[in-house]
Amino acid sequence: MNTQLFLAKNIKLLRNRSKENQHELANKLGIKRSTLASYEAGTGKPPLETLLLLADTFGMSIDTLIRVDLAKLGELQLRQLEHGNDIYLSGSQLRVLASTVSPDNRENVELVNLKVKAGYTAGYNDPEFIRSLPAFHLPFLSSDRKYRAFQVDGDSMLPVKHGAYVIGEYLQDWRSIKDGYPYMFLLREEGAVFKVAYNQIRSRKNVLLKSLNPIFEPYEVSVNEVMEVWKYVYYFTDEVPQNLSANEAIMHRLTKIEERLVSNTN
Repeated sequence: MNTQLFLAKNIKLLRNRSKENQHELANKLGIKRSTLASYEAGTGKPPLETLLLLADTFGMSIDTLIRVDLAKLGELQLRQLEHGNDIYLSGSQLRVLASTVSPDNRENVELVNLKVKAGYTAGYNDPEFIRSLPAFHLPFLSSDRKYRAFQVDGDSMLPVKHGAYVIGEYLQDWRSIKDGYPYMFLLREEGAVFKVAYNQIRSRKNVLLKSLNPIFEPYEVSVNEVMEVWKYVYYFTDEVPQNLSANEAIMHRLTKIEERLVSNTN
């Protein structure tokens, strides 16, 4: 699909979301209704001056209006864009997140368990695959943020054990990754990995990933290898902890990280 058709679909979608008819939007833009209708039909091409007016009217960049199929975005991302949170305006690429909502239009928390982990790496941006995942809601999660749950694979993040479930908040702008905080990264080769991150994007165009389990060596990944980032919020496990004394220092560290996350959220 070419960018002209994205623009046509986006103008109509945003006009409908603002509850304006073609006459009202055309008057706001200072053009004829028939001209606007041709833009929405994809038969007319707006000049730069009109593109600028459209971008200002909808609070988005021209790049977003032309290059992003807004119909594929979840309700949360659309609301963020409409409130001026357009990543293109700060020079980064807008990442289209496949998402699902409940019948009452609440964002679901989709579950990526170990059985579908490999499939998630290939289908993370496929709406059909995402719709096939189990989904649930938790009353204490914020309604204006997007969350997803991942089952942890391996023991690199002890005391978060193999098989535990980590809930992450979707991170749109990777430049906001905070040093020493845990994140779930979706990597092109490794798939979903849970690590403590150190942001080297500006200086080295990569992220340093460390494990809580000291027997695992830290390593760097290029931002080109990263497909999604989810900031750690909670984790759950059905196992009774063993050898608490041996893991006391690591547990203390994870608790401190969680306390900082909570304080920064409030």
